[in-house]
This record gives sequence, structure tokens and C-alpha cells, in this order.
Amino acid sequence: MLQNLTGWHFLVILVVILLLFGAPKLPGLARSLGQSMKIFKSEITPDRTEDHPSEAGTDSSGAPNPKA
Repeated sequence: MLQNLTGWHFLVILVVILLLFGAPKLPGLARSLGQSMKIFKSEITPDRTEDHPSEAGTDSSGAPNPKA
């Protein structure tokens, strides 16, 4: 379906968005969309600290290092 869209289609969609939301509201809408995308990306990417527990005090085999 998206293969049939041309530049003119996107221009018409942009004009409709401008008419619906109005020019003064667009910066706030874009800011809100950016914040939402940032939150979404942070939620879907795995947290590195949960996957790799602290390796302080262990060697490569996972056994504790003897303290001298």
C-alpha cells in the first residue's frame, strides 16, 4: 500500500495535519512525539546493568578471587 504513495500524497497529508492541528500547536506536538519515542526506545532496549552483574571480586570462571 505504501508503495503507491508519491511525494504529492505526503504533501497532501502534511497540509491536512496543518489544518487539523494548526501551526501554533505543531511544535508542542512534535516535542510530545519526540519524548514518547525516547521513552519507547528506553523501554524496548535491554538494561545493560541487569544482564551483566557486577564482576568485581570474580575471575573469568566466576569463582571469587582470593584476597591476599
